[in-house]
Amino acid sequence: MTAADLDRGLDSLGLDGTQNVIVHASLRSFGQLEGGARTVVDELERRTSTLVAPAFTYATLLSRPSSPVRASFNRDSRVSRDIGRVPQEMVERAAARRSFHPALSFVALGQEAERVTAAQTLDSPYQPIGALYDLDGYALLMGVDFGSNTTVHYGEHLAGMPLLTRWVPLDGQVSPTAFPNCSADFANLEPYVRGREVQVGPATLRLYRVRDLVDETVRLLSHNPEALLCQIRGCRCQQVRELVRENGLRPRHHQGLL
Repeated sequence: MTAADLDRGLDSLGLDGTQNVIVHASLRSFGQLEGGARTVVDELERRTSTLVAPAFTYATLLSRPSSPVRASFNRDSRVSRDIGRVPQEMVERAAARRSFHPALSFVALGQEAERVTAAQTLDSPYQPIGALYDLDGYALLMGVDFGSNTTVHYGEHLAGMPLLTRWVPLDGQVSPTAFPNCSADFANLEPYVRGREVQVGPATLRLYRVRDLVDETVRLLSHNPEALLCQIRGCRCQQVRELVRENGLRPRHHQGLL
């Protein structure tokens, strides 16, 4: 697999350098890709106006305010391995902007990078997706399934799904932050959204409008609030399920930028 192969695939999806895109990528899905994560980021930078990715650092997340702080966060903190090599490559670029959240940061390159990353708050850690919603952005899945589709979490937020509380070290203190259910059953949303798809070697690339993903998540959950909660015993989804059954959904307003 070469950079030219990837470029042709991105072109087939309609990416022409004007779109604002959040990417989730599995390098392994490409088999052998010359240049690895560097090639992916280079080609995506050429084919987008703004490139965004989750850059989560789970080592900083605390289950209780009294939990010992194991790790601190700064602009150059390493991205958790399960988030992938592509966001780490982005973090390592001097031009990249990274949001402040010690556990759920986002990294961005390009025209709207500052605007997207600045949108985040502790109460709404997925608000950078809200910025992409306003910018009519896209979510690009490169060799990953819907369980990696972070955009769906913002749809859950707007639908009014209960958010759990976790804690993070911030400015010398331990601060509470909102934390969602897991994403194991996000594939239940797939039948309700349409995207573009292309094969690049062994990897499947899929592109969706952020607005479609968010709006369809809100619509699905308004009819079935438990549609995206997994059945895994011991998962935090079971706590969220109890809260849904007790209190229902409490829809939230989209905090628009435009």
